[in-house]
Amino acid sequence: MTFMRRIGIPVTIILIVSLGMLGCADMNTTQRKTAQGAAVGTAAGAALGALIGSTQGEMGKGALIGSVAGAAVGTAVGHKMGKQAQELEQIPNTQVEVQEDKVVVTMDNSILFAVNSSTVQPAAQGTLRDIAQVMVKYPDTQIMVKGHTDSTGGEEYNQQLSERRANVVKNILISYGVPAHRITAIGLGEVMPIASNDTPDGRAMNRRVEIEVRPIQ
Repeated sequence: MTFMRRIGIPVTIILIVSLGMLGCADMNTTQRKTAQGAAVGTAAGAALGALIGSTQGEMGKGALIGSVAGAAVGTAVGHKMGKQAQELEQIPNTQVEVQEDKVVVTMDNSILFAVNSSTVQPAAQGTLRDIAQVMVKYPDTQIMVKGHTDSTGGEEYNQQLSERRANVVKNILISYGVPAHRITAIGLGEVMPIASNDTPDGRAMNRRVEIEVRPIQ
């Protein structure tokens, strides 16, 4: 506890300064992702640097050095994630969202699958091939494929359908060259809707596959 109190002020100050980089409104995707990566790297580097510095009686100096190193690594990671997001945004039939620690690619099931089917429609093969090609270019990322359904039908059936669809997308990405060890597939059934299941449009939005891309830790 004493150690944590001693490093608390320098690390907190560095964290506040680094997070200030995220306050710029006029940022494109790459700039925003780079700033996010730098902020996280700065804070992590400061904490590690303080820990190392404490063993040499130079805690504050260690935190400062660690923050600089962490920011450099974080900036590099953020830049790569931003570039990857930009390339994914160019692929038709996808919606790309940059979040704090990941890039999320959402594909509408009306493009991927027919109703009650886990067979990918021919028109979606090209989209998945393009997504895979981008992911092959950035090997320092891990990928999670999430299947979602609407609430039509039984809960158990929807769960199984979402799992089958997620695994099908995973296997197609692998067939296009993405290493299997980088990809995880899960089905979430009907439990995470993004719209109301009371309308046809809402149910269509809930039937989706999301591909989450994160930097490998």
